[in-house]
Amino acid sequence: MNWAAFGSAVPGLAAIAEERFRRHRHHVLATLRKDGSPRTSGLEADFRGGELWLGMMGGSLKALDLRRDPRFALQANPGEGTDLGGGDVRISGRAYEIGDGAGDGETKAWYVEEVEPPQPFHLFRTELTEVVRTYVEDERYLVVQVWRPGEPVRTLRRT
Repeated sequence: MNWAAFGSAVPGLAAIAEERFRRHRHHVLATLRKDGSPRTSGLEADFRGGELWLGMMGGSLKALDLRRDPRFALQANPGEGTDLGGGDVRISGRAYEIGDGAGDGETKAWYVEEVEPPQPFHLFRTELTEVVRTYVEDERYLVVQVWRPGEPVRTLRRT
């Protein structure tokens, strides 16, 4: 499921999640190394054309990780201090590289025209498997919202 489909399925949660990511430029991407251990890296996430795009420098280790195993988790930058205004948001899914060949070439050319990223670069389109928002409500409850494709949002409240 891409970002547009998620937004149609759960518009409120999608709007909050996107706003959290747009609030800051850099976020934390988790990928899997060859040996299966986690790698975390800084990343700029881009919401454009109904998709969540992950762009990275040519030859970067995180790009090589995603080529080998497309699973990722993307954590929104919490900002300065401890005020998470809007909550903490994490997106998990699979990322698939957009190449320069037939079919992908037009998409990558469109992205280059829109964003003007430094060259060379890797571009990945994402498919979502989970979105989680955690926030404090009324200074009393820890609220966790969990969404997965084909399921309604589950909301858990803890004191």
